[in-house]
Amino acid sequence: MESKELYQKLKSDFIKEGITDLNWAARMPDLDKYLHNDFKRCGMGLMCDFTDKIDKVYTTVFLSDKVLSKILSDNVSNAMIFSHHPTNWDIEHHNGNYAATEEYISKLRDRNISIYILHHPLDNYGDYSTCKTLADSINLNIEHPAFLYCGALCGVIGTVVYKNIGELHEQYSKAMGHKTSLYRYGNENIQGERVAVCPGGGNAPFVVNEMLSNDIRILITGVTIVNNYSKETHRLEKENQINVLGGTHYSTEKFAPMKMCEYFKDLGLPSVFVDDNPKLYDL
Repeated sequence: MESKELYQKLKSDFIKEGITDLNWAARMPDLDKYLHNDFKRCGMGLMCDFTDKIDKVYTTVFLSDKVLSKILSDNVSNAMIFSHHPTNWDIEHHNGNYAATEEYISKLRDRNISIYILHHPLDNYGDYSTCKTLADSINLNIEHPAFLYCGALCGVIGTVVYKNIGELHEQYSKAMGHKTSLYRYGNENIQGERVAVCPGGGNAPFVVNEMLSNDIRILITGVTIVNNYSKETHRLEKENQINVLGGTHYSTEKFAPMKMCEYFKDLGLPSVFVDDNPKLYDL
């Protein structure tokens, strides 16, 4: 497929009017010469335009060294990386998001492998969104989308069949494929209660405040570590008896790029999800 055709298709399907994103380019000055002007301007869409033709797509959550090394080891060319984030992720050693390694970006350019980013546009509620795909992974009965942020509805409200918070926690760990956190600030009995799902960095005051206005006291999210950034959110949750479950930034958002493989295959493009390691420090 011609690369311009695919870029335009993605833009038309996902980058909706009103959705904005971060100034990612300012966070990666060493990569400036590789970045597409549109990405510098709006922080989404085509990040690196390295090919005129795309024969295969790789999907991922972060542009980590592990992911980029795996892709390069395939010895492919004329391909595209579809990533949720234009960065790597590590709170413990890098305070969160940090730029991908220039060595790998240079090698991608030499191999004609472009990079396309949908951060907030992929958070926005829809069949391929981070919030709906996470909700589906835990069999949440979705009632409606919620939590408007930068023009994107980045979460959902719904119900689950579990009677107590321990059962929900156990099922959440099974869905994530590793241990998850539970900050048991609320009731043990959750039968009939509604649940909020907001993956990634959804443990935030604007999410909690909207939950409280709708009398919802269970939050399923990604990053839940108590630190200087999050301590006020945890205080608010504890005061209002909100149970908080965390599944890491990576694991709660991986279901969206996994689902995107279906999108690309429907366009006739072979597609594969490149897995990564969850950062349990997030919990």
